[in-house]
Amino acid sequence: MTPRPPLRVELLSDPLYLSGAREMVAAIARRIGFSEEGCGQIALAIDEALCNVMRHGYEGRTDRPIWISVWPQCAGGRTNGIRIIVEDEARQVDPAQIKSRDLDDVRPGGLGVHIISEVMDEVIYEKRASTGMRLCMMKCCSEDTVPTENADGC
Repeated sequence: MTPRPPLRVELLSDPLYLSGAREMVAAIARRIGFSEEGCGQIALAIDEALCNVMRHGYEGRTDRPIWISVWPQCAGGRTNGIRIIVEDEARQVDPAQIKSRDLDDVRPGGLGVHIISEVMDEVIYEKRASTGMRLCMMKCCSEDTVPTENADGC
């Protein structure tokens, strides 16, 4: 059982809310101590994940729920990363079938899964118990990352 997240947000599957979700996750990552580049990478990963749910899972419907949960990751009594889980009630797919298209196939789109895998340190796709999918992502802070004062959620 995963402990209750310090932050859990529900949004509708409407692209209108993508920028707010990106900004929220980037702000938390910044507070944990990620560099601006790291915050941007994490924001890109959450954006790609949400776009994939909206486009492929919900097939463009704008009225379906998506949940984002965020935890600081801790080791040795200090924050050393961020864990983000994106959940939906979209159609379930075999996690083994979730793959990026061939990178040699040069055309727009279709690289969200690849981008998420490149940006995050750990990526796990899984079916939820009753309906929908869950994407678990984790990104570790670099050795030189120092959390800002009182940012440690550990």
